[in-house]
Amino acid sequence: MVSKNTICLWYDGTALDAAKFYAETFPDSTVGTVYRAPGDYPAGKQGDVLTVEFTVMGIPCLGLNGGPAFKHNEAFSFQVATDDQAETDRLWNAIVGNGGQESACGWCKDKWGLSWQITPRALMAAIADPDPAAAKRAFEAMMEMTKIDIAAIEAALRG
Repeated sequence: MVSKNTICLWYDGTALDAAKFYAETFPDSTVGTVYRAPGDYPAGKQGDVLTVEFTVMGIPCLGLNGGPAFKHNEAFSFQVATDDQAETDRLWNAIVGNGGQESACGWCKDKWGLSWQITPRALMAAIADPDPAAAKRAFEAMMEMTKIDIAAIEAALRG
């Protein structure tokens, strides 16, 4: 691994499946080296996938098959800036449609419990609008959404 800083994500035997899904779903994402356990360990047997090196949108990650002791939660998430509604829909639908679940304000979880924020750039621009009333309208519209609807955010921004 080239990077000095890598995000290590804990999985219960499914790190390789998750890495493959991320590589198929997100641009600039790949599956790298798969390391197999040289001996038995608490969460697996010799020869099982122990760790997987992968990147998610250029961010180096390591999937660790550490067993069922720890679960992902919203304290860690990937925030993905999308350029338009088509990209927002594609990524949201890939995550939710592959066994994930919707949440509020552009957040969703994949089937492994990892949280994602699918965040259109238009939303960030709207809630940072120099007109405080317009920014508030856009923010309030976002607060009512699961997947972000850019047209609705832009309509709220305009008033």
